[in-house]
Amino acid sequence: MASSDTLLIKTFTHYFLHFVFPVFIALIFYRENWKKAYFILLATMLVDLDHLFATPIFDPDRASIGFHFLHSYYAIAVYFLMLFFKGNIRIIGIGLLFHMLTDFQDFYFWSH
Repeated sequence: MASSDTLLIKTFTHYFLHFVFPVFIALIFYRENWKKAYFILLATMLVDLDHLFATPIFDPDRASIGFHFLHSYYAIAVYFLMLFFKGNIRIIGIGLLFHMLTDFQDFYFWSH
């Protein structure tokens, strides 16, 4: 497979997991309020604001996990603890952990 094809699939997968897959999470686990849950899951993308403190802001050869402060292992531990709360806090925890999983796969599962 050509390098450009791999990059296209990697980019599609990344954005699919960030924007489309959360719909399925919301529909499966929060069927009655799936729209609210989906928008909360989308709002957790604001965690990427920590990229603005890095130079360069985007580096395809840099793993987000463990580099940016909201993508640190300490932050991920807090996101995990959020699963033990109820309501919106749990949804936020799910969104943040899924975001970390998406960023993890984006760097470690694809050749860069």
